[in-house]
Amino acid sequence: MRAHDDKEISLVNLPADDVRTGSDAQRIGEILHAMGAISAEQIQQVLSRQASNGRVFGETAIEMGFVGRDEVIAALSRQFSYPYQFNRGDVQMNDELVMANSPFSEEVECFRNLRSELLMGVLAPANTSRPALAVVSPNIGDGKSFVIANLAIAFSQARSRTLLIDADMRSPRLHEVFGIENGAGLSNALSGRSETRIIAPVAALPNLYMIPSGTLPPNPTELIHSPAFEILLHEVTKKFDVVLVDTPAAIHGADAAVIASKAGAAMVVARKGASRVASLQGLLARLGKANIRIAGVMMNVI
Repeated sequence: MRAHDDKEISLVNLPADDVRTGSDAQRIGEILHAMGAISAEQIQQVLSRQASNGRVFGETAIEMGFVGRDEVIAALSRQFSYPYQFNRGDVQMNDELVMANSPFSEEVECFRNLRSELLMGVLAPANTSRPALAVVSPNIGDGKSFVIANLAIAFSQARSRTLLIDADMRSPRLHEVFGIENGAGLSNALSGRSETRIIAPVAALPNLYMIPSGTLPPNPTELIHSPAFEILLHEVTKKFDVVLVDTPAAIHGADAAVIASKAGAAMVVARKGASRVASLQGLLARLGKANIRIAGVMMNVI
């Protein structure tokens, strides 16, 4: 993956907001108005200018100084039902969520490509025994949680009903990344100590749901070995289009391989310049012995 270089995004490369004029252009204006970005009077001024300059509504509104580029991108995203977090200061998403914060940047194309590869492979819709996908890594700091969080958003943006499970009950991070309450979650459900629903929708990202790790247990390995974990995975894979499972780093022991075996498929994340070949080969060997479908190895260069 390449780091985001903060280049400006040309409107030419955006989904066309209104290569058409008239009612469609008005629709973009109405969305901007509902966002509080432009007034009704300004909409009429833009439409008048647009009639003479022949340019699209968004470019004309930017040219006239009524709105900014980010606001037009946000309006386009709403028109095309494309989940994208436009920050107006009241809601701020974690900087790690590049798929939500900068969905039109070059950096995120690898997640779209990865989504396509998985949908043509282990997560193919035609696969009647489609598994959950565990994302595993050899060591702490390989970027596994960063990868799985953005991959989950990528699937949700493709209108796949997506569930993200944080099964890292040793050093969980996903509840912090997504701003989800972690009072009750996977550990509580597996230990029979949760009477509340543990699947939470992720705010501002339609189609994306999450099961946080829950209270840190003293016996995470025993919990993932329990029949309750298999039952849970069996149920959610029937109710969601895509189920992604975060795991503890393999350095913690057998947890990642056990989770992957119950999920049915695994993708390995390694970090360029940090992951050792021996630890990566050892992890792949353990996964192979468990008869797990390996989706591949992603090398994180960030």
